[in-house]
Amino acid sequence: MQHRRGALLAALVIALACVFATTLAVPQQAQALTTENATARPNEDGGDGVIGGMDTRLTWEGTVEDGEEVTSVTLTLPEGASFDHSTTRITALEGLSRMDVTGTATPSGSSITVTFDQTVPAGSLLRLEITNMQFPAAGGDVVVSGTYQAADGEHALADSDPITTIANTPLQSIVNWLDQQPWVDAWNSNQFLGMFLRPQLLVTSFASLAPGWLLCLGIVVAAYPFAIALGLLFAMLKISRWRIVRAVAVVYINVLRGTPLFLQIYIMFFGLPMLNINIDNNLLGIIVMAINSSAYLAEIFRAGIQSIPQGQYEAASSLGMNYVQTMFNIILPQTVRRVIPTVTSDFITAFKDTSLLSSVGVMELMMFSKNLTTVSGNITPYVAAGIFYLIVTLPLIKVVGIVEDNIARSERGGGPRPKRRAQVADNADELVRSGEKNSAAVSAAVSALTGAPAVAPAGVAPLPSAKEAADGC
Repeated sequence: MQHRRGALLAALVIALACVFATTLAVPQQAQALTTENATARPNEDGGDGVIGGMDTRLTWEGTVEDGEEVTSVTLTLPEGASFDHSTTRITALEGLSRMDVTGTATPSGSSITVTFDQTVPAGSLLRLEITNMQFPAAGGDVVVSGTYQAADGEHALADSDPITTIANTPLQSIVNWLDQQPWVDAWNSNQFLGMFLRPQLLVTSFASLAPGWLLCLGIVVAAYPFAIALGLLFAMLKISRWRIVRAVAVVYINVLRGTPLFLQIYIMFFGLPMLNINIDNNLLGIIVMAINSSAYLAEIFRAGIQSIPQGQYEAASSLGMNYVQTMFNIILPQTVRRVIPTVTSDFITAFKDTSLLSSVGVMELMMFSKNLTTVSGNITPYVAAGIFYLIVTLPLIKVVGIVEDNIARSERGGGPRPKRRAQVADNADELVRSGEKNSAAVSAAVSALTGAPAVAPAGVAPLPSAKEAADGC
C-alpha cells in the first residue's frame, strides 16, 4: 500500500513538472501599452453632457510597460465619429518629469494615427489630447479602441471604459448652427446680452423648460373648476340671511385673502406630513391653488350677484318663482356674463402664482429654470421662463379686453342684432313700403274717378291730382 502511494505521488510530481516546463517553453506576449483612461470634455451648452456630432476633446492615457517601447498609436471610434480638422497634443511623463516627445497626427475618418518622432520608453505615461473631434451623432456608449506599434510589431489596444454620449437632436443642430454664426458671437460678446439673452441657451431652455410649463398649466386648469365651485358656494353663504352662515363665509374669505399664498403653501406642504397625511406634491399643489383662488372668486361672484338690479328679483317673484329658481334662472346667468373679465384676470394671476410651488419642490416652470440657471451660470433660463408665462397671459389679457368691450357696447344698446331678429325686422320694413305703394296707387285711382283730391299716406310723397292721373293715362 505504501509503495502504491509513493508511486502515485511520484507520478503527480512528474506531471506538474511537465506542465511547468511546457508553460515556460511557450513564449508569453507582453502587453507593451496598457490603456489607463479615456474621457471626453462636456460640450452641452448649459449642461455637463457630451453630445455627439459636436466638437469636443478626447483625452486618452496609456502606460508603456517595462521592456517595451512604443513608436505610434492609432485610436479608433465607432462609425460616425470624425477626427477631421482636429489637433493633437502629445504629453509623455517619465515619473514626474515631462519628456520632450513630438509627433504627427494623421486623421482618417473615425480613426487617428499618432506617430512619434522618437520612441516612448518603458515606464512612461502617454497622454493624447485630441481637440475639435466629434463622437457619433447617434450617441450611446462609445468605446475607444485601436492599435499601437512596438518593437516587435503591431498590437491591439485594450478597449477603454465606455464614454456616454448624447444623441445630436434637431434642437442641438440649431444650437450648432448658432455657434457658427458671426452675429451670435458679436451678440454674446456684449456682457449684458450674453448673460440675459444668450441665443444658444435660450433655444435649449425652451426645450428643457417645456415640461415645467405644461405642469403649471395642468395645475391651474385642474384647480380652477374646484375654485369656481367653492367660490360660488361661499359667495352664496356670504349673502345668506343667516348670520352664522355669513360669519363662516367671512372668516374663510378674509383669512385666505389676508394671508400670503406662500404661507398657505408652507402650511399645507409641511403641516400635513406632520399629521401623517402624505399627498402627492402635484395633487397638493392643485388643492392649495384651488382653495386660495376660491376666496377671491367668492368676492367676485358676490359683487356680481349684488350688482343685479332689485327689479330682477321682483319680476321673478311676480312670475311665481321662489328664491332658488330666481337665483339659478335669472340672477346667476346675468352674473356670470358680468364677471367673466374679472374671473379671467384672476385665472391669469393664479397661473403666475404657481411659481411659488417651486419653493416646496414641485417641478414646475420656475423649478426647472432655477436648476438650469444653476448649471449654466446664466440668467437666460429665467428669461425663457418669462416668455413661457407671456405665451399664456398675453392672449388672455387680449381676450379680457375684447369681452369687456362687447359687454360695455351691449349695455349701451349697441352691437349687432341677432340674425333672426334682424331678418324679421327687414321683412317688416319691406311689407310696410309695399303697403304704402299700394295705398298710393288706390288713392290715385279713386281720385281719377271721383275728381276728389288724392291724399298721400303719412311718410309718402303727395299723390297726383285726378287730372294729372288722367293725363298720365
